[in-house]
Amino acid sequence: MKIYAEKIDKCGEDHFSANIDTPLRPGAFLMDDEEKIEAIAKNFKNIMEILGLDLTDDSLKNTPHRVAKMYVKEVFKGLNPANKPSISMFNNNYQYRQMLVEKNITLYSYCEHHFVPIIGKVHVAYISSGEVIGLSKINRLVQYYANRPQVQERLTQQIANGLKEALNTPHVAVMVDAEHLCVASRGIKDTASSTVTFHFSGDFQEKDVRAEFLATVNAK
Repeated sequence: MKIYAEKIDKCGEDHFSANIDTPLRPGAFLMDDEEKIEAIAKNFKNIMEILGLDLTDDSLKNTPHRVAKMYVKEVFKGLNPANKPSISMFNNNYQYRQMLVEKNITLYSYCEHHFVPIIGKVHVAYISSGEVIGLSKINRLVQYYANRPQVQERLTQQIANGLKEALNTPHVAVMVDAEHLCVASRGIKDTASSTVTFHFSGDFQEKDVRAEFLATVNAK
């Protein structure tokens, strides 16, 4: 616990967000993916030209479309509820009633304030209320919520709520330990700090259970 407490740091200006839901405008999904790619490419081309770049150069001429496709199909695909992964559940036939921990899930997301990467690890745990989840589905659920413009506090809560909904259990723990390029590559340019956020619910609010989770995460 002490190790992670020492690493907690703020992530730039106006970092706090009180809303767990990702802010979306009305009609956010009226355009299909191809229409969005076309519109983003056009606007990103304008940005590049305003910056003074020569879009006739072989290295740059396809960049607007590449960026637009990356935004829609990859790094921000979690904005669309249609891309939420289906969750396979299984009966807990083993009668396993202890915590299940999956740690060191790779995190790639983007800061919603500057649209630069958030890179780190996610550690999650749950105690079954009668069903268990396929392990790969935990990773996919983390990635789904990470594939949005994010703040880390919201991301932590969204992962926790997604797990509780899928597993039908209140006993969930989530820890996110991440580096923010809005801190490392601009502004203060601090490359040594990271931000740590937690969610503990159900039995994980008990001191001993929470300590066991943190000890497992910290174990080599």
